Amino acid sequence: MIKSKLCGLLGLATKAGKIAFGTEACMTDIEKNKIKLLLLAENAAERTKNNFKRICTEREIPVIEILNMEELSKAIGKENKVVVGVKDINFSNAMMKIVNGGEVIE
Repeated sequence: MIKSKLCGLLGLATKAGKIAFGTEACMTDIEKNKIKLLLLAENAAERTKNNFKRICTEREIPVIEILNMEELSKAIGKENKVVVGVKDINFSNAMMKIVNGGEVIE
């Protein structure tokens, strides 16, 4: 249930142009302080996960790691994406609410 809601919201954010995907694009946007929330695939390479977690911790960016690469890629309509950055604070807050067990108004 949480995964499907998260994927739905991620799809909306994608259509609204409020995401960055792929390691390089996300890293660039993190450095420019554009990313409000980072979604990491559970099955991403350990090195990738560790790099992003370290940088996000330093910059106080929340990280969600409950979707796998297939779910994450399908939600944004791309292939083989393990990192997705959410640039919009409202989408970010809504996704955090879903993950933390709160309900989003529909």
